[in-house]
Amino acid sequence: MGSTLRRTVFRLTAVASFSFLLSQPRAFAASKEIVQLQTQVQQLQDMLQHLQTTNDERMGVIVNLVQQNTDAVNKLATLMNSLQAALKETNDASGSRNTQLSSQIQSLNDSVDELKSRVAALTTQLQNIQNQMQNVNGGSPQPGGTPPPGGPPQPGGGQAGPQPQAQAAPQAPPIDQLYQSALRDYNSAKYSIAESEFGDVLRYYPTEPLSGNAQFYLGEISYRQGKYQEAIKHYDAVLEQYSGNSKAPAAQLRKGESLLQLGQKDAAVRELRALVQRYPQTPEAQAGRTRLNGMGIRIYPAKPSAYQQ
Repeated sequence: MGSTLRRTVFRLTAVASFSFLLSQPRAFAASKEIVQLQTQVQQLQDMLQHLQTTNDERMGVIVNLVQQNTDAVNKLATLMNSLQAALKETNDASGSRNTQLSSQIQSLNDSVDELKSRVAALTTQLQNIQNQMQNVNGGSPQPGGTPPPGGPPQPGGGQAGPQPQAQAAPQAPPIDQLYQSALRDYNSAKYSIAESEFGDVLRYYPTEPLSGNAQFYLGEISYRQGKYQEAIKHYDAVLEQYSGNSKAPAAQLRKGESLLQLGQKDAAVRELRALVQRYPQTPEAQAGRTRLNGMGIRIYPAKPSAYQQ
């Protein structure tokens, strides 16, 4: 009986020892995986900190650029106001001086448009960086927490979570970028390139507010090249399709000037009078008044008398 008990105890001891030896590698492997996972989490946290520092520096630069461009826009606006005041004092001046002032105002408007476009592009870039930081902060692993789905690779070479799908390439650049490039080429007198770029704005973004500006500048390109009939078509498109656009008064003024260049004085007078009636408080309306006065024509047509009726 004693020997049987001893044999039983010996067998149980052997089984326990064997089980203990089998469990050691698994415990060691599990401990190694935890260490690897903790190392990967720490690496991700270090990368996140570096990314945040880099983006803070970039955001500081962009904010400074936005402020500089805003100051430039304000200076140009002040200069435009001065020119408009000078224009009001030249109602009886010659038509050549009025044309010169009108061209100066239009050039300033072009510069303001370009600066506004640059500010809008910088603002968009700043917003994208902020969104990127919010997304990174929202998906980053917290110390001691569970890594996000699709995070560090799992032991054995696997990847947790579904992989992101590649996005399709856009068909056209963003409208702000496309319009800004076109305006820059226009101001540099690269009319053939600018004409193609403004055409792309209309083709890819026909309903955007900047499309009305692009249509106007297509007319300006034709006007500067002496293609007055073609310019009138572009100005008509602005007035008919983008009547609420800020370029509509300038389009009507330019249409009247194009008609004068073509020798169609009566039609030009109708356009200039319509400009004054539709947009009476604009600099373009003031330029229209000066042009009519310079030609010796009443701003408002005379009402027929009772005898004429």
